[in-house]
Amino acid sequence: MNETVVRYTMKVYATAIIGTILLILGVALSISVGTADINTATVFKSIFQWDQSKEQVIVRTLRLPRAVIGVLVGANLAVAGALMQAITKNSLASPQVFGVNAGASLIVVSSFVFFPSLSSASLVYFAFIGAALGGIVVYSFASEGGMTHVKLALAGMAVHFFLSSLTQGMIIFNEQAKDALYWLVGAIGGKGWAHVNLILPWSLAGLILAILFSRSISILVLGESIAQGLGQKVHRIRMIAGVLVIILAGSSVAVAGPVGFVGLIIPHIVRKLVGGDYRRIIPFSALFGALLLVYADILSRFIAYPFESPVGIVTAMIGAPFFLYLAKQGRKVKQ
Repeated sequence: MNETVVRYTMKVYATAIIGTILLILGVALSISVGTADINTATVFKSIFQWDQSKEQVIVRTLRLPRAVIGVLVGANLAVAGALMQAITKNSLASPQVFGVNAGASLIVVSSFVFFPSLSSASLVYFAFIGAALGGIVVYSFASEGGMTHVKLALAGMAVHFFLSSLTQGMIIFNEQAKDALYWLVGAIGGKGWAHVNLILPWSLAGLILAILFSRSISILVLGESIAQGLGQKVHRIRMIAGVLVIILAGSSVAVAGPVGFVGLIIPHIVRKLVGGDYRRIIPFSALFGALLLVYADILSRFIAYPFESPVGIVTAMIGAPFFLYLAKQGRKVKQ
């Protein structure tokens, strides 16, 4: 075997092992950190041996489901971003920039206003509709006359701010929607097992299908003519990838709100670590997306300690400079 291939393979395995260890440590730390001081031994005892103590109730009913939500939402958004960047061939594409999050948020908040008696499970379907709406509108504007990095950024931000302003207007003028204000920033605090049950089937279905279609996505990235020459049905692949983005981003917004920039940051980091093959990019995006959101959630607890802060604040602080950097790089390339 070629020495370069051996080194690359070892790098991939090392990245997977280190990422997995960091994720396990992050989940353990997420369960331990909070206003109530709970040591690691109590955390592990709470999971495997139930004695109904106050600490165990906190771990099992509050912190453990919160950590699981962080893992699922982070993985979903990162994979959705990777898929969007692949099918649009644009490094700035992500659920945040493409209006998917904002569209899902608008329709979910609208459901709070017009259908206040709806169950939580129904919100997912409203989020799917909104995610599709936002993505289609941005894609239509950005692709007019040929899509570029700058046009995508401008169209995405314009649609994002327009839809977000409509959402905020609904919250201001409707009492029943005011509870959505904290959620609108992107928050996983206060989530329970009901929310895990809500997002889990959609996450598993979306992530597994994304991994199964990763080979086709890799071929699509080479170019439409090459993909067609290799027997790939390009339009079907794009459609499936788009549906997966809606499922992954929509279910995440329905549970945690429009957490931004995870889908923008992670695919770029993963490509630097494991290369451009989407058979590796998609599973590693899931791993590192979960990693980012779990640690961002831990950091969010110290912003206004002992009070909780939305995790979206931390991801925005990290993601906004990263977005500007990518936009600048894309502009340089074009020039």
